[in-house]
Amino acid sequence: MATNTKTYPNIIFILADDMGYGDLGCYGSEKIPTPNMDKIAFEGIRFTDAHSSSAVCTPSRYSILTGRYCWRTKLKRSVLWGYNFPLIEPERPTIATLLKKRGYHTAAIGKWHVGFKWPTQNYEPLKNPHAKNPDIDFSKPIKGGPTSLGFDYFFGISGSLDMPPYCFIENEHTVGIPSLPKKPLYQQQIEGLMAPGWRDDNVDMKFTEKAIQFIQDHVKSNSAQPFFIYLCTSAPHRPCDVQPDFVKGKSQAGDRGDMVVLVDWVVGQINDELERLGLTENTLIMITSDNGARATCFNGKDYGHKSNGSWRGQKGDIWEGGHREPLIARWPNHIKPNLISKEPLCLVDLFATFAALLDLPIHYEVAEDSFNMFPALLGKKQAKQIRDSIIHHSMWGVFSIRQGKWKFIKGLGSGGFTLPAKIYPKRGGPKGQLYDLEKDPEEKHNLWNDKPDIIEVLGNLLNQIK
Repeated sequence: MATNTKTYPNIIFILADDMGYGDLGCYGSEKIPTPNMDKIAFEGIRFTDAHSSSAVCTPSRYSILTGRYCWRTKLKRSVLWGYNFPLIEPERPTIATLLKKRGYHTAAIGKWHVGFKWPTQNYEPLKNPHAKNPDIDFSKPIKGGPTSLGFDYFFGISGSLDMPPYCFIENEHTVGIPSLPKKPLYQQQIEGLMAPGWRDDNVDMKFTEKAIQFIQDHVKSNSAQPFFIYLCTSAPHRPCDVQPDFVKGKSQAGDRGDMVVLVDWVVGQINDELERLGLTENTLIMITSDNGARATCFNGKDYGHKSNGSWRGQKGDIWEGGHREPLIARWPNHIKPNLISKEPLCLVDLFATFAALLDLPIHYEVAEDSFNMFPALLGKKQAKQIRDSIIHHSMWGVFSIRQGKWKFIKGLGSGGFTLPAKIYPKRGGPKGQLYDLEKDPEEKHNLWNDKPDIIEVLGNLLNQIK
């Protein structure tokens, strides 16, 4: 473990599940109260051009943890399921292994969704990811998860709250043995096994409890080392009809809006504990989302709320609504209050940004897609943009590349949940999409046939990076 006389901050990175750009008050929401997140934004910095690398969960999380685009792995589209094996290679550094070089005590709490090596001899997870009764010995250790990838402690769930197994995992063991058929099944939940006593409405409260306990135990240990918490809520991802009673009806945006209120509650609980323990001044807290939001509640209603703001599309889509994220951060005495940054960045940049914060070099073969956004995080103005381009990837594997004001999409259609997902080119018509985001931020006017020179440059750049 490397040593250094410099004092580094505690870091808490909170990643919501399917929380959109338009869900927070500080980004313009009028239907959902988010006072705790708005407070963090007011006391720190708010980014308006931050993006996930993918429009869905697993690939976005892989890139955050590794600093590498997920399409470089075997996962070329969609997501992993609860019983899929690990996506992160055992030898690949993660942000947790990076932080441990400076002595950080690390914890992953909440939704994992990048795979585990389940204890089984016969189960083939890629062929049958929805097995109702998988050949797994739940009494044995589960390998390949957070504790194998640099985290000292893990408490969470395997995937999303709509997929089995329905149980908590602590370090390398399930909490209880998943042995009962999941009942009842809520919005889009897949049949499978649950542990006795499992409650969907208690999941994020349990994550919050464990995160606070980790902070308290760290303080009690009188350790001089800083801590890092990678805290991933299950909200506001569906099922949204299992929210705890204290958030029901708190928004004017249906049950999904109430689940955004739950995320805000989590932030408030963590922030209150930092203040109580006197840790606020030396803690960098960052809050964002893994991808865009679904455009409506499960019942198809939007209640007059734009979950992705004015951006086109939704979760899964290659359009801005699929990957443009809220991103706020606070670090007292380092980030000035009430800053707004227009710097284009991607969540894959977290690795290089933390490396810069820690004064650590990155080997050229590690985190190859990550850029150092530390100056932007501190609100420093740059002579030119830090990133030359950003690549995005949709649910069904459609690529886009953004450079300056231009966004090139290699294909027609949304590439995700918005229909039509795919459109076959017509003779003489555009083969893909090109948008000028300065003049057309809502991606309404396809300039593919009007700008062949831009098409050629961006197409070649995308092919070079891939």
